[in-house]
This record gives sequence, structure tokens and C-alpha cells, in this order.
Amino acid sequence: MMRAFCLALSLMLAAPAVAATERVGSIDGVAIIDRLDVADLPAGQVQRFWFRAGETAIAQSWYVPVIVVKGARPGPKLLLTAAIHGDELNGIDVIHQLVAGLDPAQMAGTLVGVPGLNTPGLLQSTREWTPDDSRASPNLNREMPGAEGGPGIADYAGRLWNRLLRPNADQAVDLHTQSRGTAYVLYAFASTPRARVIAELMRPDILKLDQGEKGTVENEMVRAGVPAITLELGTPEVFDAAMVKRGVAGITNLLREMQMLPGDVIKGQAGFTGNKLTPVRAPRAGFAHLLVPLGAAVTRGQPIATISDAFGRLTDTIPAPATGHINTVFTDPRRARGGMIARIVYWSDDPACREGC
Repeated sequence: MMRAFCLALSLMLAAPAVAATERVGSIDGVAIIDRLDVADLPAGQVQRFWFRAGETAIAQSWYVPVIVVKGARPGPKLLLTAAIHGDELNGIDVIHQLVAGLDPAQMAGTLVGVPGLNTPGLLQSTREWTPDDSRASPNLNREMPGAEGGPGIADYAGRLWNRLLRPNADQAVDLHTQSRGTAYVLYAFASTPRARVIAELMRPDILKLDQGEKGTVENEMVRAGVPAITLELGTPEVFDAAMVKRGVAGITNLLREMQMLPGDVIKGQAGFTGNKLTPVRAPRAGFAHLLVPLGAAVTRGQPIATISDAFGRLTDTIPAPATGHINTVFTDPRRARGGMIARIVYWSDDPACREGC
């Protein structure tokens, strides 16, 4: 019996320790970390970190900001991420303003905010992950969960996923906007029943049931068993005060529903829910004019935009290909042939589309 006990003890001592927050230095008093485990942080505090997400081509580190608000009482972990596309900025301000209004003494559980996943993209104001002279510009939101030790973006994504994001999430909201030259309403994607509840708590203008794409934060979280949504907040390269306010209100509503904050939960509801989307594209190059506003309800065949040539002569009137709601439009009137004019979200009765297609 004693021999068996000693053997078991030796095996326990030899086993690797549970992953914990790894501090490796500081910048201006903010700790640099290689790994985050919120379980070993003190309760009732707000802490800020620089997370090392890999190396640049000049053998320096990429740093990603992290804010942890750990409540005074135990509870779930909500992960908020923003700017995985470097020109999509509203989510950064949502996290900043949300955190500024939180009192950890009144909270249960832990909020982890990452206000800027794509450091190289933010530096160059590009949608893509652009770490060098732009010869390689992959989409970081198609690279999760990455591969630590791999080349370039694979290592960057792998470090984010394995050391920061996935271990610190029971539920997650990934904050976006449209990219340059286009605009969204407040718009959410959801792919599971719980994700739909989360999305409705944001009270979006449009909710799209959508099975998503491989490699996104939202869908890889869902595949890992973590309910998650993508929340789109308007236009790129600005802080839109109205959109940010709505984003903060929606996430506060979620925190209350998760019993992380006190207060009444506002019933979740989307202005319109659809399960299918169709793009509207320019039939030829030219200058486009919208005939209906962003968010409008449209009917199939209704004119929604025109194209004019370089002399201002009307060349095309573009009809809506489906009856539904416009969730995105162009803001740059210069449209190449095949360029996006709008996207229309609608409801399909096709059984294959019940959960989104």
C-alpha cells in the first residue's frame, strides 16, 4: 500500500503543472505575459497585460493588449475580442468603455477583453494580417486555431488561441465592423441555439443564423464547445459613438443574463432574423448611387441602386434579387465590375437552411 502511494505521489510530482499565467517582464509597469490563466489572478481586481503573440521579422515581439476584470465572486468567463481585422475599430472602444464602467466588487466571474488582436493590421490600418511590406496578407480570422511554431501567421494565431483565448472563455463575443468602403447595421451571426440567445441579447438590427466559416474566432470557439457570436458594429476606421453605446449596452445585458452583473435583463430581440443572405453586385464598373438606406426592408425586383459612367450617364438600375432586409451597403461609390453594392438577409423556408445557410 505504501509503495503504491509513493508511486502515485511521484507520478503527480512529475506531471506538468496546470497552465498558469506566465509573466516575462513589463513595459511601463504593465506586465508582459506569454500565457494567461485567469484562475490564478486575484479576485476583485482589474489587471492589464501585454501578451506576446510571436516575433516580428526583426526579432522583436508582437504585443497584444489584454484587460482582465475578475469579479469578487466566482462565476463564468466571458471573452471579448476586437480588431482581428485591423481597420475595424468600434469593438476596441466598446471594450474600453465597458471596462471603464465595471466595478469588480459588484461582479461574479471574469471578463477578459482583448481590444486589438491584429497588431500588424492595426499599425497599417488593413483588414488583413500585414506584418511586412504587404507581400503576404492573410486573413487572421480564417487562421484559428493556428499552429504554434509554424510560419508567420500560424504561430501568431496559435499563440493567441492556445495561450490566451480558448483557455479563458466559457462564452465569447468577437467584435467587428464592415471593412473599408462599406457599412453594416448592428448585425450579429449565430450558429447554435445558445449563440442565438447571446446574439438576441445584443438587440441587433439584423440577426443572421449562419454556420460560419472555418478558422474564425466565433466558429472555432463553437467547435470547441464555447457558445460564441460575431457582432458587427457599423463602419470601419472610426469610433462611432452610437454604435459603441449599443455594443456596450448589449454586452452589459449579456453580463446580467450570465449573472455576472446585478440588474434587470432586457429581453433579447433582433429587429429582423434571417437564415440566408444574397449579395448584390455591380453589373459593370462605374459610380454607384443607393436608392434605399442601410437596414431597409426591400422586395424582390425593387430598384436599390444605380450605376453611372464616367460622364454621369445612367448605365444600370440594380434590382433587389430577394425580399428581405439590407444589412450592408457600399460607402465608396467607385464600384468595379462585380463589386459589392449591398447584401440582403432574408428567411428561407428550405429545411436545409433552418439553422442558417
